[in-house]
Amino acid sequence: MDIQQYSRDLAYSLVLLLTTVGSAQPRSARARMDLLNICMNTKQHKAQPSPDDELYGQEDKNNACCMANTSQELHKDTSHLYNFNWDHCGKMEPACKRHFVQDTCLYECSPHLGPWIQQVNQSWRKEHILNVPLCKEDCEHWWEDCRTSYTFKSNWHKGWNWTSGINECPAGALCRTFESYFPTPAALCEGLWSHSFKVSNYSGGSGHCIQMWFDSAQGNANEEVAKFYAATMNAGAPSHGIIGS
Repeated sequence: MDIQQYSRDLAYSLVLLLTTVGSAQPRSARARMDLLNICMNTKQHKAQPSPDDELYGQEDKNNACCMANTSQELHKDTSHLYNFNWDHCGKMEPACKRHFVQDTCLYECSPHLGPWIQQVNQSWRKEHILNVPLCKEDCEHWWEDCRTSYTFKSNWHKGWNWTSGINECPAGALCRTFESYFPTPAALCEGLWSHSFKVSNYSGGSGHCIQMWFDSAQGNANEEVAKFYAATMNAGAPSHGIIGS
C-alpha cells in the first residue's frame, strides 16, 4: 500500500471512530489498550474468549465469547436467550433469516468487537456495540435477501408488545415488506439495531471492515480488522463513551 492510500485509510478510520463517539463523553471503564480479544459485559457473554469445539454453526470454535448452548439457541426461530421471534409478521424467508442468525452470532460470539464496545445502562447488559464498520457487501446481501420479507418497524430495539413473553406486533401495527421500512441497505444495517453497525466503504478481505460471513477454517477475518482500528484509536482517536438506557 502506498503512503497516499494509507493516509486515506487512516483518515477514514478516524472518521468512523469519531462518529462512534460523537460529542465529548466520559471515558469507558475499559483501559484504552483493552480493545483486543475481549467479550462484552452482558448476561450471555463469557468473561473471556476461549476455544469451544461444541459451538454450533459457523462460529469460530478456536476463540469465542459464546458458550455452546448459546450458539445452539441462536439458530432457533424463537430463541430462549431473548424470546425474540423472527416471524413476527408471518414466516420470514429462510434466505433472510440466515442473515439475522449470523448477525446475532457475531454479536454473541465474536471477541473482535472491542474498538466499538461502549458502556450502556441496561438491566440485561452493561456494554453494547456502536457503529461497527460492516463490510458493504455483507449489508447489501442482507438487504437483498430480506427485501420481500415482512416487518412492522425500522428499529427492532423498541416498540414491541411483550405481554405474551415473546415479541409481538402491537395493536394496529402494519406489516409491510422490509423494503418499505428499509429503502436502502444502509437503512437496514444501520437502523435495525440502533446503529450497532455503520456500513463501510470497504469490502471483505480489505482488513478494514467487519465481516459477518467468513470461513473460520481459514482463520477469523475480523481479528486483523480489530487490530487495525485498535491501532487507530491508540494513535490518538477518542475512546469509548457512555450510552444511556
